[in-house]
Amino acid sequence: MRAFIVDQYKQPLHEADVAEPVVGDHDVLVKVVAAGLNQLDEKIRKGEFKLILPYKTPFTLGHDVAGTVIGVGAKVRSVKPGDEVFARPRDPRIGTFAERIAVDEADVAIAPSTISPVEAASLPLVALTAWQALVEKGRVGPGQKVLIHAGSGGVGSIAIQLAKHLGATVATTASSANADFVRELGADVVVDYRSQDFATELSGYDFVLDSLGGENLEKSLRVLRPGGKVVGINGPPDPAFAKQARLNPALRLVIAGLSRSVRSKARKLGVTYEFLFMRADGRQLREIAALVESGSIRPVVGATFAFAETPAALSALGTSSIRGKAVVTGA
Repeated sequence: MRAFIVDQYKQPLHEADVAEPVVGDHDVLVKVVAAGLNQLDEKIRKGEFKLILPYKTPFTLGHDVAGTVIGVGAKVRSVKPGDEVFARPRDPRIGTFAERIAVDEADVAIAPSTISPVEAASLPLVALTAWQALVEKGRVGPGQKVLIHAGSGGVGSIAIQLAKHLGATVATTASSANADFVRELGADVVVDYRSQDFATELSGYDFVLDSLGGENLEKSLRVLRPGGKVVGINGPPDPAFAKQARLNPALRLVIAGLSRSVRSKARKLGVTYEFLFMRADGRQLREIAALVESGSIRPVVGATFAFAETPAALSALGTSSIRGKAVVTGA
């Protein structure tokens, strides 16, 4: 079948003819109708995560899928051939930039019936990231003040909507060109990151979702109330992540060192920092699908590309200013 693969880390993504997926007893074979593009794909191609998430080359890239079930393993019970599904396949079983993919049943959910496959493909990774940050780590609820950075982006556009559904007052950072857009998503306060400093504009927040890292992360600590929390999805990883990922002792020491400075600054301010590397979860996707069908969350697709354009589309992610997600249609 056709697929886009990485021969070696840092080498360009290219099309190749690869073997058909092997379908295990608990696997769902999906014909790919659409696949979401993510910054994570490009970071993995460049080898930025190979110490904590090593892939044996060559491998097929792609973390989001929406499509049709065309086969199931002997022990699969939740879906059947003909069902329209969406998923974020678990690590290390990614590979949605292909004609077909076998996904563990536990990672799959029936796609929302109210949206298109292209829209469904835009959701899994970013919606699971938002859910795991806001619901699991943040325990965001009514009356809380939440700051979502980069509100017009893939994660931000979903996180704003989820935070509003949870009852929070939501602030976000965005350009002036996107101010009305993020307000339509539910943002109560919009800080123009080009002309305003959010660290001086905002204070007393309960929770911050930071997707930028670096100086932005450290400044985010200062807008929190005592006891507040920042969850970062762009690093640095922390010891809790290293333990959860079952990394070896040497890597655990390295990771502890990477986040020592930000964790120390957080402690001095009476707040906490946690790193999130989202995980596949079909149960959570079912919750998200219900929110989509009820109208609480709407997917945001800023651009679509033909399957053959996948490498160029992925390369353009870091330089484009699309709203929400970019999606590739199936081969």
